[in-house]
Amino acid sequence: MLPEDPVMLLSYVNLKLRDQYGNLEELCDDLQADREKLTGKLAEIDYHYDEGRNQFV
Repeated sequence: MLPEDPVMLLSYVNLKLRDQYGNLEELCDDLQADREKLTGKLAEIDYHYDEGRNQFV
């Protein structure tokens, strides 16, 4: 289950991307997370996925 709070979600997702997943698609598939919902929630606090860095910045 992913955190509901956007700031906590950001921290959690970036940690997972850094330590466990090669890209956002792998993370979403493994955690059964909706990519659009996840990216939308983080866009609310002005964070967007950077494929080159494999993190939300």
